[in-house]
Amino acid sequence: MAKIKITQVRSTIKRPQDQKATIVALGLGKINRTVEHEATPQILGMVRKVAHLVKVSE
Repeated sequence: MAKIKITQVRSTIKRPQDQKATIVALGLGKINRTVEHEATPQILGMVRKVAHLVKVSE
């Protein structure tokens, strides 16, 4: 599986609770925090849900 790096670039203030929970589940929570995950369908779906809050690189 390919690895992807996910960086939070926008705040979760004034966002729906499900988007806040998705950010926490990805291991983020603070701006400019970066995590690395396998590119599974589950992770890619989570990234798509909060795509406006994160930056993804391979």
